[in-house]
This record gives sequence, C-alpha cells and structure tokens, in this order.
Amino acid sequence: EVIMTRHEVRECAFLILFERMFQPDSLEELYALAEEVQQLEVNQDVKQMVEGVIAHEEEIQQLIRTFSKSRSIHRIPKVNLSILELALYEMYFEKDMPVNAAISEAVTLSHAYSYQEDTAFINGMLGAISRSQPKVGADAAAQEEPTNA
Repeated sequence: EVIMTRHEVRECAFLILFERMFQPDSLEELYALAEEVQQLEVNQDVKQMVEGVIAHEEEIQQLIRTFSKSRSIHRIPKVNLSILELALYEMYFEKDMPVNAAISEAVTLSHAYSYQEDTAFINGMLGAISRSQPKVGADAAAQEEPTNA
C-alpha cells in the first residue's frame, strides 16, 4: 500500500465524496472508478475518511443548514458542499485533528477547486461553526451517551 500524506488522503477523499454527489454507485464502485479513471490512490486512510463523512452525513449537513445564513444547503455548489462536509467531519469526528488545521486544509482545497468568492464563504462558515465548537461538541457528546431515566 502506498504511503500518503494527510493532505493527499484528504484530497482523494474529497474527490470521491464530490463524485458521489453525481454517481449513485456503491462505495466500492466509486473507489474503483477513482483508481481507474482518475488514477487516484485509494488506501485504507482514504476509505476511512470517506466512510466517516458518510456515517456522520446527517449531523454534518445539519451543521451546514444551521450556519448557512445566506443560502440553503441545496444552493451551495456541490464542490463547496464536499469541502465543507469533509472539513466538518475532521473538525468534529477526528480526535487528533486540530480545528484550525481542518479549516486551513478546507481553504487549501477551496483554492484548488472552487472560485475565489467560494473560499471566503467556506472559511467564514467553518469559522462561525468552530466558534461554537464547545457547544456543538457538547451537544454531540450528549446525544451519543445513553440516558438513564
């Protein structure tokens, strides 16, 4: 298996998540497509990141809905939505990922794949969400813990 940097893993996961918005294929088919057509390396780290985003998709999209004041989630360009979902997954569900690093990486992906004005939107939204992180994190932890009634 090829060793990839965290940035390479993230970019590959982003491309697969973006493709998933257009292809109703299974994940295995998307992984195969990424390797064959896009010539991407899809290692275990990439799969773990993609599957992590999908596992938490509902919570992540709820965060986006809550903080996207200017446009509904359906009006956010799919490339930006993919970047936001990946960043929010890293911010809230990857224990070892510093929030500022996740935002910085999202901005880097945005520079490579989005329009300039979209970068400001992504950075602003992730900044707003991160400022509420303790509350969101506490809410997420409270929802996961079973209550003893």
